Amino acid sequence: MKSCLIVDDSKVIRMVAKKILHDLAFETVEAADGQQALDACKANMPDAVLLDWNMPVMSGIEYLRELRALPNGNLPVVVFCTTENDIEHIQEAIEAGANEYIMKPFDSEIIQAKFTQVGLL
Repeated sequence: MKSCLIVDDSKVIRMVAKKILHDLAFETVEAADGQQALDACKANMPDAVLLDWNMPVMSGIEYLRELRALPNGNLPVVVFCTTENDIEHIQEAIEAGANEYIMKPFDSEIIQAKFTQVGLL
């Protein structure tokens, strides 16, 4: 079974994403900020990361840069899931190593489509 780390400071968003991902047969781990996510990846590298941009302690983009610098940090498929929808943010995310980008609000169909697109499903 594939694993997905859900990184979002909103407990509600994490809960919704967790339900969707469980329905898609993913094991999930949750983190409320980028530092928790980085610690989780150091302990056990996931197959995928669903990543918010705006979080306390460490933002999504800071986390992504740190993740990609870790041993095997190039392995997880990273899908940004954020309200930041201007071209500058999207470009910055892709340049930092994001594989795909989803706008909030999202639903099961959007996540399923993006995860299929990047080869996770």
